[in-house]
Amino acid sequence: MKQSHLPQNNSIGAEKPKTGMIGGKIRELRKSTSMTLKQLSAKTSLSVGYISQIERNLSSPTLKVMLDISRVFKVNISFFFQDNKAKGNDAEEYILRHHQRRNISFEPGIDDCLLNTGAVKKLQVLLSTFQPGASMDEGYCHEGEECGIILAGNLELWIDEELFVLGQNDSFSFPSTKVHRYRNPGITQTVVIWAMTPPSY
Repeated sequence: MKQSHLPQNNSIGAEKPKTGMIGGKIRELRKSTSMTLKQLSAKTSLSVGYISQIERNLSSPTLKVMLDISRVFKVNISFFFQDNKAKGNDAEEYILRHHQRRNISFEPGIDDCLLNTGAVKKLQVLLSTFQPGASMDEGYCHEGEECGIILAGNLELWIDEELFVLGQNDSFSFPSTKVHRYRNPGITQTVVIWAMTPPSY
């Protein structure tokens, strides 16, 4: 008889991001590649002082900054949030329970919850929650393609500075190489299922 994999109590919240580990991870990765602060600064156009503050957890990097740093080291952003715990039961490789989700947040009021397991390498799916007025004001771009659907609320989406206003059940798709940013213009929470390939987080 096959083992039954019953869900655990979903009243437990999703795992919150351990932002304090980001700086140490960046420093560890930089030193493992024998890269100086000055060299990383040249590759990212970030100042040496700012990178040093991030590494010492004195400054919180934006999503765009993390994308720039991730590109240099050829890793996904999620690398900087991994806590190196021992891998769980292999039987759960294809299933992610509610309480096992990892949240990543770079902008106030915007939370991205990773929905796929490590078994999927070329696709990433996020549950993105935007509080009223929350926005990504700095446009950014990266390799790949992405699409999504609005589950609740409204979303203003700029693609190459062209504004699109989306409501519940509207969907979108665009090449990630186009500069994009977004905002919740409403007074209620906006919830979006967001997928991208290859993974950026």
